[in-house]
Amino acid sequence: MELPALGIGNLVAKVPIIQGGMAVRISTSSLAAAVANEGGIGIIAATGMSPDELRREVRRAKELTSGIIGLNVMFAIRDFALLVKTAIEEKIDLVVTGAGFSRDIFEWGKKAGTPIVSIVSSAKLAKIAEKLGAAAAVVEGKEAGGHLGTYRSMKEIVPEVKDAVKIPVIAAGGIIDGQDIADAFRLGADGVQMGTRFAASVESNASPEFKQLYLNANSSVLIQSPVGLPGRALVNAFVERVLEGNPPKPVKCDHCLKKCSFSFCILNALNNAQKGNLLEGLVFSGENIQRIKEILTVKEIFARLKQEVNAVTG
Repeated sequence: MELPALGIGNLVAKVPIIQGGMAVRISTSSLAAAVANEGGIGIIAATGMSPDELRREVRRAKELTSGIIGLNVMFAIRDFALLVKTAIEEKIDLVVTGAGFSRDIFEWGKKAGTPIVSIVSSAKLAKIAEKLGAAAAVVEGKEAGGHLGTYRSMKEIVPEVKDAVKIPVIAAGGIIDGQDIADAFRLGADGVQMGTRFAASVESNASPEFKQLYLNANSSVLIQSPVGLPGRALVNAFVERVLEGNPPKPVKCDHCLKKCSFSFCILNALNNAQKGNLLEGLVFSGENIQRIKEILTVKEIFARLKQEVNAVTG
């Protein structure tokens, strides 16, 4: 099977793979550009960044590649509009948004000619997104790492969404290898989004300790995030405290979220993990983490994925 190109709005990715937007500062310009250079769509995760930092990351990515660079940002954060508008000013190629639903973003995208991609977890949401002007829908199931909008499998939701909309449908959640990609296309997907596999890459901005936890992991668990959604994460000392109902309370609140349970500071926890402080850090991960056994370069990941797809499809 030859992987088809993926068209989103006026953009065409030679390889139908979108790199997941992993915050905080896991998906930065180095990773995004490496993915774009292989023909996929590289994503910078803006959540937790200042506008100035985001500008620098977008500009650096564009210096490193002529491929497609997108933005991922959570609707749940207070700086959502500011970050989206900053990226659009910097001529970002597309914007992917989830963890809530914004209607305004479609107007911003329309005015700038920037395709907006909605992360959805149901056919109902996909239809709303399409009606509002979404150029594509990322269908994320329970297998995904990070914040989840459903407890249903991506394998159940993708065919429902494909039947409900005409825009491209991108399968997300638990996709690790070529077999997973082939399976997603059999479900009707036009492309796939992969986060965990790229978090465990050389170009990922995660700390060595973070990546090693990935290699050592056998499974993931669900926790309740202060954002108000369940989140899929790896077990470490921090997550054990969360599961016991005794997470470290925020010492100082920067009011980064529109709504927060204040059970713990998620931005601090994600920042700590990115820097290697796993005692106080939260490491999000997809459901199939145990299948990742080595840290590879993005080039090696793409080459292996293509080989695996060809092997399973003949």
